[in-house]
Amino acid sequence: MIASVAGRVTGIGPEAAVVEVGGVGMLVHCTPGTLAGLRVGEPGRLATSLVVREESLTLYGFASEDERTVFEMLQTASGVGPRIALAMLAVHTPSALRVAVATADIKALTMVPGIGQKGAQRIVLELKGKLGTPEDAVNAAIGGGAPVLPWRDQVHSGLVGLGYSAKDADEAVAVVAPEADAEVTAGRSPQVAALLKSALRALSVR
Repeated sequence: MIASVAGRVTGIGPEAAVVEVGGVGMLVHCTPGTLAGLRVGEPGRLATSLVVREESLTLYGFASEDERTVFEMLQTASGVGPRIALAMLAVHTPSALRVAVATADIKALTMVPGIGQKGAQRIVLELKGKLGTPEDAVNAAIGGGAPVLPWRDQVHSGLVGLGYSAKDADEAVAVVAPEADAEVTAGRSPQVAALLKSALRALSVR
């Protein structure tokens, strides 16, 4: 398996880049977000996944190892090939996909071209518990490790890390504040995963 490529970027197209490695130009298919981080003539490094078919060898590239891991895990779901998996990462970050699967957010999954209602339901059924939990996504979004910030900061940072604006995150935190306050009143610590789920639900119905 080709786990990564590093070298001078010699070309960038709408769907792929060419990275010169040892005098050989490697065509690497990437998401628009990954391509945006590359510059022709400058060094580039991509985590990669090689998809082998009878008639072809196709190399897919990612800005991080986490993206590659999610890309490969997505393909374990029925009906999800490399093209659909790449499209999912083009629309959502790895953390957002973890949250969508863990919370059965069918609306978020059907935002991906090529995924319909039934396909989204199948992805949730087959991948739930494999990609991680909403709390895992929050931790990844704020840099990993054990949560040490107050719940407001954790939820806010998690939402921003999932691609929402600071303003949207502020509004969502305000919406879920009564839920957190009720937990405190009952003598329990607010659960960030549950609050994040409520915040995402609030943002999706605006």
